[in-house]
Amino acid sequence: MEDPVNIKEILAELDGNLPMDEAVVEALPQGTTFKSVECFGTSAWTITGRFMAIEPDGTENPYFLKVAYGEHGGIMLRGEFESSKIIYGLMPKFIPEPFGFGSPRLAKFGFHVATCDGKMAHTVEWEESWAVFYRKLLVGVCKLDLETNGPWPELERATEQVATKVIPRLLGPLQAEGRKIKPCIIHGDLWEGNMGINLETGDTLLFDAGSFYAHNEMELGHWRCEFSSVFRSKIYARHYLRNYPAAEPVGKFDDRNRLYSIKEAINYCAGHPGSILRKTAYNNMCYLCEKYAPTDEIDKYDPRIDPSITGASIVPHLLEGLI
Repeated sequence: MEDPVNIKEILAELDGNLPMDEAVVEALPQGTTFKSVECFGTSAWTITGRFMAIEPDGTENPYFLKVAYGEHGGIMLRGEFESSKIIYGLMPKFIPEPFGFGSPRLAKFGFHVATCDGKMAHTVEWEESWAVFYRKLLVGVCKLDLETNGPWPELERATEQVATKVIPRLLGPLQAEGRKIKPCIIHGDLWEGNMGINLETGDTLLFDAGSFYAHNEMELGHWRCEFSSVFRSKIYARHYLRNYPAAEPVGKFDDRNRLYSIKEAINYCAGHPGSILRKTAYNNMCYLCEKYAPTDEIDKYDPRIDPSITGASIVPHLLEGLI
C-alpha cells in the first residue's frame, strides 16, 4: 500500500481553499442545496471543512466535510463512514449523522455496472474519449443484431465504415481544439413507452432505466426512431435544446442525432427479429458515410425511406406479439 499523503503539503498547495467535488452536493438529502464551503478545524491526516447547505424549508444547516487522498485515505474514510453508520444507528444522539462517502467521479464515459436497453446489454467500459466509447457501444449492439437477424454484408460494411471513419470525424471534434463535453448520466432508454404520470400529483415518472455516463445529446437518439411516435415531434428537441444547448460544432447536431439514433434502432432490431428499423439504421449509415467517408461498397442513401422525412412510425412490440 502507498504511504499516506502529507496533508501539510497539500494544504500549502491549496492556499486555504477546500477541495470539493460535485459528488458531495449530489450526496445531500433531496431538496437540500449547496450554499458555501470553507476549511474548518484541523486534522493530522485529512482536510476538514464546513459545508453550508440550505434545507427545503429555507433554513441553513452546516455539514462536516472531510477530504483524504490516496489509497490509504480512501480506506481510512470508508472505515470511518461505515463505523459511524453503525454507531449512529444504535446511539443517534451520540454521534453526527453520516450522510455519504465516496471518491470523485472521474470525467469518463461509461458505467460501473452493466446496464441494458430493453433486453440488450450495453458495452459500458470506462473511456475518456466519447468517440471511442460510442464506437464500442455501437459495435457491440451491431454484433447482437447479427446474432439475431443474421448476416447482411452491406450493413456490415457500413458498420465498419461508420465505426472506423465516420465516428472519429463526427464525434472527435467534440473533444478537440480545446472543446470539452461533460459525461452526463442519461436514462438510456428514454421514450414515451417508459414514461408515466403520477395520477395523484401530476408529476412525470420514468421507468426502465439503462443508464451510463454519456454525451447528453445521446439521450435524444431514441426520439428519432420509428418506435418513438410522441417524442419524435420536433417541439421536444427544441425545448430540450433551450435548456441544454447543442455542443460545438453546433452545425453537426443533426448528424450526431442521426448517428446516435443508429445505436437505438439497431438495438431494437436485436430484440425484435425482422424489424424494419434495421433498414432504417442502414440507410442512416449510408447517409453519414456519403457525407463523412464515401465508399462504393454500400448503397446510396435513400430519402424516400427516411422516417425523419416521411414521418413513418411503428407500434412497438406489436408484430412480435409482445403486447
